[in-house]
Amino acid sequence: MTLPQSLQRAAANIAKTQPLLRDPSAAPRADTKPQLRRYEVASLLPNGNLAETRHIAPALPLFEQAFTAFTRGSLVETDYGPVAIEDLFPGDQVLTHSGTYEPVVWKGMTTMVPGRKTATGARLALTSFMADSLGMAKPSSCVVTGPAARLLRTPAHLRPAEDKGPLLTPVTEFLDGMNIVETTPPAPVDMYHLCLARHAVIRVGGLEFETYHPGPDALRLVSYPIKTLYLNMFPQVDSIAGFGPLAFDRTRVAQA
Repeated sequence: MTLPQSLQRAAANIAKTQPLLRDPSAAPRADTKPQLRRYEVASLLPNGNLAETRHIAPALPLFEQAFTAFTRGSLVETDYGPVAIEDLFPGDQVLTHSGTYEPVVWKGMTTMVPGRKTATGARLALTSFMADSLGMAKPSSCVVTGPAARLLRTPAHLRPAEDKGPLLTPVTEFLDGMNIVETTPPAPVDMYHLCLARHAVIRVGGLEFETYHPGPDALRLVSYPIKTLYLNMFPQVDSIAGFGPLAFDRTRVAQA
């Protein structure tokens, strides 16, 4: 999939001209310039080669949630032990919830400044899980996640809605002010997300998190140009259907 102009120019033009890029819940501000962000992608091509690309796109939830689950240094369980997420490459085998090892097919990275407001006006914050905050060795050491991370676990206040076992729940639903807290480091933070060939749950820092999946309705209300920018970041799929079904149900709070 190719774009007729440079990604930066195309993204800027789309952000200025397409009303569907704006968050309907945000108050309109005529003098606000669209925010753009750089995203870096490493993907596994069908022929087995590794492709690394850089993209410029509007700093909107559709894009940011594909890159902001895990922070630099997060340890992912692989077939040769825990590996820092920044050292993982497409093709590496990671441990899934089912007990099998599956290859990473896509890794995304971007750099965020915690505490700074996003394009929707919300303040970006990270979630810090202290050691043993969810049980013995869960996690075994501090784990810091981004706003896009979801745990395969249902917090107590959402359990009445649970029907078929644990749900994929945004990490912010676990904040307790003591062992699981919001944190805003003073310096920019490199953030990551991973895709497997199919949606799955993997072990990161001793906790079970989902791999990236945009959700079946992620592109339903956006324009063709933004779909093109978005899908250009995922060479392993041709459409939203290419991500396949969700491995587990998600909670109905703070959904993408």
